[in-house]
Amino acid sequence: MTDTPSSGALGAGAKTRHASWTAVLDPSFWADWAAVIGLVGLIVIFGLTAPSFFTTSNLHAVLLASAILIVIAIGQTFVIATAGIDLSMAANTMLSAVVLGLCSETGLNIGLSCLAALGAAGLVGFINGMVITKGRIPDFVVTLGSLSAVTGLGLVMSNGEPRLVSDLTLLRFASGELGFLGYPVLVAIVLAIGAHVGLFHTRFGVHLLATGGHVESARAMGIRTDRVKVAAYTISGLCAGLAAILLVARIGSAEPTVNTNLLLNAVAAVVLGGVSLFGGRGSILGPLFGALMLTTLVNGLTLLSVSAFYQPLAVGIIVVIAALIMRYQK
Repeated sequence: MTDTPSSGALGAGAKTRHASWTAVLDPSFWADWAAVIGLVGLIVIFGLTAPSFFTTSNLHAVLLASAILIVIAIGQTFVIATAGIDLSMAANTMLSAVVLGLCSETGLNIGLSCLAALGAAGLVGFINGMVITKGRIPDFVVTLGSLSAVTGLGLVMSNGEPRLVSDLTLLRFASGELGFLGYPVLVAIVLAIGAHVGLFHTRFGVHLLATGGHVESARAMGIRTDRVKVAAYTISGLCAGLAAILLVARIGSAEPTVNTNLLLNAVAAVVLGGVSLFGGRGSILGPLFGALMLTTLVNGLTLLSVSAFYQPLAVGIIVVIAALIMRYQK
């Protein structure tokens, strides 16, 4: 006689399956896994429709293109986790690139030029944080004004002209590889690991998430919320500076133009990665996959000869959908 499961076992199995389906239908599931699911889906779709998608050169190009977006998204993550937003990141990246180019043109060592670029970007972020916290002005207004001011400053400093950076060390860094991964990708990975440790395994990370969750409660617990916010915007600025270095190394010049798509894609990557726009909820791995997903989307559409006009449309729709999922989760 064959064994048959008892009614209790059948009931337990049914409950388990019901719990699994309930978890899948829960907005929290999609908020946490949207970037990974989207990335896998895009890989399958473009792998089947674009013959050149899985070539080594194309995959290498996707990773290199995603490195800059990952760096920007990590910086934006720290700000959004405090329930803020930094609209000046793209302009700050441009200004940092200009500073790097001008310093390099004067004959300054490339290492010192990169430090100057990081310093300029960090200063912009610090000023944003100070004006927001001490002036009690909404972050949207401050960083929007900063976007315009920093853009103008970059144009004045460069006279609206590209600045060539022909340092061999920087150019070799851009083309260097360790196995399959280029050096810029390795920089992004190291930054992501450091950011994860800082956000989830340090007192600062706990204070930052608490500040984003409920600022008044955080103050009542003795957390210096203003300092936490200033630090978050400074980190955002430093990430913009690092992105500028990677960008200059990649193209060999400092372009005094603001890439607004960089800002939109960074916010999209953060939201897709499960970071709450309402603050108090953070992730580093999520935005990393979000950046990879968006870079893969643009790459695949390009391979399929889809007009570039449709690319920001697709990204914008994804942002709205992700925000709606986050809203229901909230």
